[in-house]
Amino acid sequence: MKNEIILITGASGCVGQYIVNWLIENSTSELFLWVRDPKKITSINLENPRIKVLVGDLRQSNKFQKEISEVNRVIHTATAWGDPKRAKEVNIDAVKNLLNLLNPSNIKQIIYFSTASVLDRNLNLLPEAFTYGTEYIQTKAQCLRELESHQLATKIIAVFPTLVFGGRLDGTSKFPTSYLTEGLREALRWIWLARWIKLSSRFHFIHAADIAFICGHLATSNFEPAQSVPGNKIKKFVLGQPYISINTVIQTLLGWKGMSRVPQIPLWTWLIELLTILLPIQITNWDRFSLKQKHFIHEPVISPETFGGISQAKTLSQVLHNSGLNKH
Repeated sequence: MKNEIILITGASGCVGQYIVNWLIENSTSELFLWVRDPKKITSINLENPRIKVLVGDLRQSNKFQKEISEVNRVIHTATAWGDPKRAKEVNIDAVKNLLNLLNPSNIKQIIYFSTASVLDRNLNLLPEAFTYGTEYIQTKAQCLRELESHQLATKIIAVFPTLVFGGRLDGTSKFPTSYLTEGLREALRWIWLARWIKLSSRFHFIHAADIAFICGHLATSNFEPAQSVPGNKIKKFVLGQPYISINTVIQTLLGWKGMSRVPQIPLWTWLIELLTILLPIQITNWDRFSLKQKHFIHEPVISPETFGGISQAKTLSQVLHNSGLNKH
């Protein structure tokens, strides 16, 4: 029996490389890795006979028309932000072009990466994502809405990572470091100030290794969690650990730094708004909306435990340990 072919876009990114490594170690599938710059791949042996590298921009899908028509599954992690024109071309147009080049008789599954920021607590699209969102948020929301009516919609699983950690800060990991992990050093620099602040905000996070576990199981097994939003053609799964509060984060970072808590001042939304007026701080409409929303939690969320696995980083302390961040 011929091995399945899985196409992974954005395979040189942090999450992409974790996923590819999981598939190499836990499946027999052939892997097509679509990347712009293969030199950024640090954790994968590209000489592996199961791997074929497709070098090109996501907007050049016709360049790989033959290969795309052969694949049985797609894990689409590639994305763009910063430039509105490029964001639309990559996050909307290129996705639709890719799906239109798939052979309906070959394709079994498309795992489409979005962001949990476009969803409300009950996993419905936020109207504010379209009106206030950055070019990244808006294009992700628009693409998801358009995919609902695509002819392959029933084969699409949309995954929505929450805050993503990955890689290490001490240079000992073969994986790239995520933006959030990179920011841990800066967070510790300001923890002396944060310990005076009390914030009522909650959120989820997830490690890239745990994302890889989830996507790997979705792509290689028949196990599927129950549909999270009944009535929709596209299955939607938010990837994250149980939510934690900002105050818990501050307490954990203080413990990591060997510092104690002090009496705290509640940082009310109106006070933050006032500071943005008085100080040279620029915030977007999306920032303002996020400040008012406060809590970024979803129900349900899935983790490796959903599949009977064990998370690599279920707690923030485990995240800090895995990041190689120096302790006090």
